[in-house]
Amino acid sequence: MRRLLTPAWLARHALAAVVVPGFLGLGWWQFQRAASGNALSWAYTVQWPIFAGFVVFIWWREVRQTLRGGPVVFAPAPRAEGFRAPVLTSRPTAAGDDDADTTEYNAYLAWLAANPGARPADYPGS
Repeated sequence: MRRLLTPAWLARHALAAVVVPGFLGLGWWQFQRAASGNALSWAYTVQWPIFAGFVVFIWWREVRQTLRGGPVVFAPAPRAEGFRAPVLTSRPTAAGDDDADTTEYNAYLAWLAANPGARPADYPGS
């Protein structure tokens, strides 16, 4: 239970304690506007309590996760057997198909392969 009394958690509790009543208050305000004839406010009357429920849901989920133990670790998805990352290669050309566009494209792919950290916008040929 002490894990929920750290400064970071106290800030989260305070934020939730302010945001949820605020959202509910905004929902009530929109309800009053809708009841006085503003038809668009009916949608907001429903929207704000949904936002408040979402905040409560996230807060509760984080509290349960903290009380269970360690932090959530997002591990990369395992790769399928035999899967390889795509490799940039030049387009195959048929005999006599050496047009300027194909040559330029192959030069671009060769530059990308030689400069793996570069962005396409860094290509000097453009």
